[in-house]
Amino acid sequence: MVDFHKAIFALHTNVTSVNGDTQDTITALDANNNTVNIDWTKVNAWVDPDQYKYDRQQAYASIEEQLDMQYWDRVNGTSIWKEHIDAVKTAHPKPTE
Repeated sequence: MVDFHKAIFALHTNVTSVNGDTQDTITALDANNNTVNIDWTKVNAWVDPDQYKYDRQQAYASIEEQLDMQYWDRVNGTSIWKEHIDAVKTAHPKPTE
């Protein structure tokens, strides 16, 4: 789901404030309090460049679980923790610029 406020600020650099929560209720204003016309096609198509970070946060095991993985990797000579981290990073890659 698109974060309308974040998308509007990213796509319409003259916008200084956004009010409302839905496409039907949002109004955007510039520095002179003039209404800015929003290009909703672009807003709805916008992809948050930080989305991979949020996805990774959800996919990573908790810190406690990761520490436990590291402990048992050290005891058993395994690489479970590294494999977990690699899998998350592969599933949610950083976008290329």
